[in-house]
Amino acid sequence: MTIKLHCFGESGHSYKSALALELSGLAWEPVFVDFFGGAHRTDDYRGLNVMAEAPVLVDGDLRLSQSGVIQQYISDKTGKFGGAPEDKYEVLRWVLWDNHKLSSQAGMTRFLMNFIPENKRPQEVIAFMQGRLKAAFKTLDTHLQGRDWIVGDGLTNADLTCCGYLFYPEPFGFDRADWPHIDAWLDRISALPGWKHPYDLMPGNPSDRA
Repeated sequence: MTIKLHCFGESGHSYKSALALELSGLAWEPVFVDFFGGAHRTDDYRGLNVMAEAPVLVDGDLRLSQSGVIQQYISDKTGKFGGAPEDKYEVLRWVLWDNHKLSSQAGMTRFLMNFIPENKRPQEVIAFMQGRLKAAFKTLDTHLQGRDWIVGDGLTNADLTCCGYLFYPEPFGFDRADWPHIDAWLDRISALPGWKHPYDLMPGNPSDRA
């Protein structure tokens, strides 16, 4: 049975799950969520996921939201991306760190800077969020010094979660050139067989609304 991932291209959290599915080799297909059209607020979508979030993974009777949970499900199903047994909690530590300190900040800042009318963009809030992001980038860049991957000697959910927003072209305060260890790490990820850019992996693109 083909797994379905309800997602949209602009969503970094969706990208983490879609990329994990794509690199895992599981049979899956994206189902477009018209987030900017308010699809996630409809009764039908809340029936699928009461949290009104994307992504949502559907595998038979199983429905899961929250990208970190979906990534763990993919690992449990395939045996991939979980790292060595002794690294289980280190992988989880980075997934939680990303969800609280990196992706949550990046997603909000990118949204405020690119996806609402320019005259409604709260510049002081954006500056504050970019300050928090700079601290997160420094943490990740420092950790990656002398390492190929965030945990262990191969790709894990730690890498898949932390890269979720860092391949997008829209400005939000991240310039790869400023963070050489992150830059090299992103190159390693994008060189993996099967890697795709978020706008190539999932339906939905800012140009669709231009």
